Amino acid sequence: MLHVPALAGSGEPAFALIAPGVYAHIGDIALPTPETDGNTSNSGFVIGNSSVAVIDSGGSPEFGLKIRAAVASVTDLPISHVILTHMHPDHSAGAASLTAEGAELVAHHNFAASMEARKQFYAELEARRQAKPVAEFEFALPDIGVDDRMEIDLGDRTLVLQAWPTAHTDNDLTVLDTRTRTLFAGDLLFVRHVPTLDGSLKGWLAIMPELAGIAADRVVPGHGQVSEDWHTSLDAQKQFLNQLADDTRAFISQGQSLGLAQTEAAASERSKWLLFDDYQGQNASAAYSELEWE
Repeated sequence: MLHVPALAGSGEPAFALIAPGVYAHIGDIALPTPETDGNTSNSGFVIGNSSVAVIDSGGSPEFGLKIRAAVASVTDLPISHVILTHMHPDHSAGAASLTAEGAELVAHHNFAASMEARKQFYAELEARRQAKPVAEFEFALPDIGVDDRMEIDLGDRTLVLQAWPTAHTDNDLTVLDTRTRTLFAGDLLFVRHVPTLDGSLKGWLAIMPELAGIAADRVVPGHGQVSEDWHTSLDAQKQFLNQLADDTRAFISQGQSLGLAQTEAAASERSKWLLFDDYQGQNASAAYSELEWE
């Protein structure tokens, strides 16, 4: 793997050249705070012969501007597309900064409805987390919604976008650069950062075989390091999700409370994942709500 940093000024995110024309930034595995300043998820960009596509925009308007500066440090080509892998604010809050000069915003066909329902909540949440005014957070809606698969030509370089059934969220999208077989998986893949559930546990497990079948040489997860042995990372995530499902079903069948599930479901996985205790209550609650109606 290439590890050549993009030319970036002080305070700008470092992007590594992970394949010819493909750059990735690895965000902090941390909770959003004023100190992390929107840098808690991964993002990247792909350079074609005529334009550039950015994949995910970071967690703040300022971070979106930093991505724009990183692109400008390595190419004079315009950003034609900003692609969001899902609507969570750590991946989408910088989008408006990146589309201000005319780039098209592309996302899953469910993205717009999901974002419309949450954008005020997200603005207030990120303002509180990052100690910034609510008015700073503008969550853009897509110009193009992907129903199934879509190709974007950047000039002798094709990106294949795939919309997935409800899994991590109801609007997960992956991006495959066909030239280098680099997959941007968004939050359908977590590495070291505990997976977070905001969609369907059963749905996420159901798409794992198809996700694993993508012919990718390297994968940029939504959180954590770029993986060339990405099936190992996928297997670790599958183990976590299966454990969450098995434990939750056991608690439900025993008549145990949601409160117990929030503290004990998948507890055997705790040592394997960063931020486990910060997100596991949310994960268990989502799993319990879904599985109790099986």
